[in-house]
Amino acid sequence: MSELALRDPLGIFDWSPRLLDWPTRMFDFDPEVATMRVEEFVENQSLVVKIEIPGIDPDKDIDIKVTDGRLRVQAKRSEESEHRSKDSYRSEFHYGLFVRDIALPLGVNRDDVTASYKDGVLTVRVPMPEVKEAISTIPVQHD
Repeated sequence: MSELALRDPLGIFDWSPRLLDWPTRMFDFDPEVATMRVEEFVENQSLVVKIEIPGIDPDKDIDIKVTDGRLRVQAKRSEESEHRSKDSYRSEFHYGLFVRDIALPLGVNRDDVTASYKDGVLTVRVPMPEVKEAISTIPVQHD
């Protein structure tokens, strides 16, 4: 039996894990944004961004843009379900618009950015630009 079930032995409340994340969602403009899980890491000289977005059609529901040094991923999801039995009928729908902005390093070529979608996970690969550090001496002025 789960901890949540122990707190509500009569089953009066409809417990949901979403109830437990209210502090992080309280300050979001759209509470659904908080449910878009993102993982970022560097692999083989590329920034890899993985985003959990299950239940969407990647051809219609995802928009990816690189502009002004930012990667913007926007996805929309709508999901409907019906449950019928001999004695009852229940219909549910879930929908939301998810937007995530991620800062990119200077010099990223937007034409080199690639994206793939598999098993509910969007993977965006951004090749890291070769950075040549310019060293310059800054004179100190004094009065």
